[in-house]
Amino acid sequence: MDWQQGKTPQLVLTDADRLAIKKRASTGIMRTLVAQAVMLVAAVAGSWIVAGSYAALSALLGGLAYLLPNSLFALRLLLGVIGPVSTSPITFFVGEAFKLGSAVGILGLAVWLGQGWLVWPAMLIGLLCVLKGYVLLLVFRKLP
Repeated sequence: MDWQQGKTPQLVLTDADRLAIKKRASTGIMRTLVAQAVMLVAAVAGSWIVAGSYAALSALLGGLAYLLPNSLFALRLLLGVIGPVSTSPITFFVGEAFKLGSAVGILGLAVWLGQGWLVWPAMLIGLLCVLKGYVLLLVFRKLP
């Protein structure tokens, strides 16, 4: 009873335990990306049906503004989970900052380049759908 004497008990993982943790983490990352992509397709299709091709393109830009940086961040996390690249909390926070900064930059670029045809509600719906892609995982009970 080390915990009663003020000592923290050591957690010992076997190689099989480590492999199972890595598999679960990588599966969760991939499921999240797929769910976000499915939500983006739904947003683009819905925007196209309701408001036409400019709205669909706007929804696509809005969704890709977050999906692309998030995919790069997920790739980096996957390399840390299954590859030889080590990860640390600093790596996570730098990656998160890069992801958010890139998303803001892409949105700004889309607004600047699409001044004449950008459909703001559709772009925001595309962004929101990708941001909330994990809701699909909740609905289908596939959260890792």
